[in-house]
Amino acid sequence: MNFSNQLSLEQEFELILYKQKIKPLNLEQSRNLLSEILKTMLLKDSIIKYVIRNSHFRQ
Repeated sequence: MNFSNQLSLEQEFELILYKQKIKPLNLEQSRNLLSEILKTMLLKDSIIKYVIRNSHFRQ
């Protein structure tokens, strides 16, 4: 597999949307949003690991 450090076009777009969403927030709101985003990323990580572990396609 070839992994790159570059974001896909969809990811670039999502990043722009997050930046726009964060800009008007105060510090507390920014921290809360960051916590929610990190939680979502960790859940996504767990789901990916679960799928890989239980995949019939792994070798």
